[in-house]
Amino acid sequence: MEQQQPYAPDGARVLVVDDDPTVAEVVSGYLDRAGYVVDRAGDGPDALARAAAHWPDLVVLDLMLPGMDGLEVCRRMRGQGPVPVIMLTARGDEDDRILGLEVGADDYVTKPFSPRELVLRVESVLRRARPVSAPRGPLRAAGLSLDPAARRADKDGAELALTIREFDLLAFFLRHPGRVYSREDLMREVWGWDFGDLSTVTVHVRRLRGKVEDDPARPRLIQTVWGVGYRFDASGQDAAGPDAAGQEA
Repeated sequence: MEQQQPYAPDGARVLVVDDDPTVAEVVSGYLDRAGYVVDRAGDGPDALARAAAHWPDLVVLDLMLPGMDGLEVCRRMRGQGPVPVIMLTARGDEDDRILGLEVGADDYVTKPFSPRELVLRVESVLRRARPVSAPRGPLRAAGLSLDPAARRADKDGAELALTIREFDLLAFFLRHPGRVYSREDLMREVWGWDFGDLSTVTVHVRRLRGKVEDDPARPRLIQTVWGVGYRFDASGQDAAGPDAAGQEA
């Protein structure tokens, strides 16, 4: 596992979007004391307006908002530009959490949650987003090119629109071709967590396939190894096994 550098907020701007004023106040207070510049919004239109006025470095976004829900807010923000999103949800339904990840959220936290845990999640996502002081050189394989310093990835010369986690996941695969990694391995190595909801990994692999594979339904690059995990095949050959994409490890 790569050693993580200590994270310093350095005035990073976080937009907290929640219609519950108590939750918004507590979250904002913890983030403020951690050194962040915090903006607050109580609904979707206000969040979009505040983001347009001062583009945030990260958004803490409640899924259940009046009028325009968090999923739509996330979609519209993604349409304006890249921004890390941590989604808050009071629902226990896994489908809702997966929907948040599908529209581009980088992480989610289920209510009720510890504000300290949320601050750690914010730090983790922003740490991954910031340029490192001594980045490794460009990575290339199978028509893919990834520049860690510029945080840019291309496929056949066309830039890929990747979220922070998708970028890190692709970088990890490119650095370790041919080796099989379980979802637990990827959670630890890419997300930096020793535990968590493994469906997060599944969704991000599926999203990444949709951007790097010629045919995501028959992935040649990011292959599922039945009952084990995933393997990046730089040769781009057909995956072995009865179902290389549909059944996750």
